[in-house]
Amino acid sequence: MTQRGKYIAFEGWEASGKSTQARLLSRRLDAVLTREPGGTALGVAIRDLLLGNGPAPTERAEALLFAADRAQHLAEVVEPALAEGSDVITDRSYGSTLAYQGYGRGQSIEELMRLVEWTSGGLLPDLVILLKVPVETADDRLGDQRDRMESEDADFANRVVDGFNVLAQADPDRWRMIDGSGSVDEVAERVARAAGVK
Repeated sequence: MTQRGKYIAFEGWEASGKSTQARLLSRRLDAVLTREPGGTALGVAIRDLLLGNGPAPTERAEALLFAADRAQHLAEVVEPALAEGSDVITDRSYGSTLAYQGYGRGQSIEELMRLVEWTSGGLLPDLVILLKVPVETADDRLGDQRDRMESEDADFANRVVDGFNVLAQADPDRWRMIDGSGSVDEVAERVARAAGVK
């Protein structure tokens, strides 16, 4: 019987280093690297709807689009890879729904958590690595070319960051908070230690 793989998610505000660190850890573990939204063909189309320049969805529609992406992503990419014994590293997961649509948009955390549970069928990451950088640092990293989420104001950003902190503190067995400042290599070593990688 094949040993089930480990499921690790990276979370954090925009430009916190998630994509870079997810890629580096996936190489270190020889893991499947994926992302939300956009980890499947359907997800790419949903990502464009959510982050592109088209009409902005309502707050509930936004949450449902992210949920649709996650349902497809878990069924098509994550669950099959884990079942085959592969580790899976994802750039964003359920924490972003709670932080962005819940704390950021002011939607009910309880209702969103029910949506997360229904969407995921109970499949949540074994480990969530929260990369923390000051909002001002992230803003400098983003530059001028921004998607719809990256263009949100500082108040929204701070609500999301505060939400991530609440989530991490409420579930310390699953979440690890990592200082995302410093060089890429320095952060990568912190991430590796948090993930229990030698």
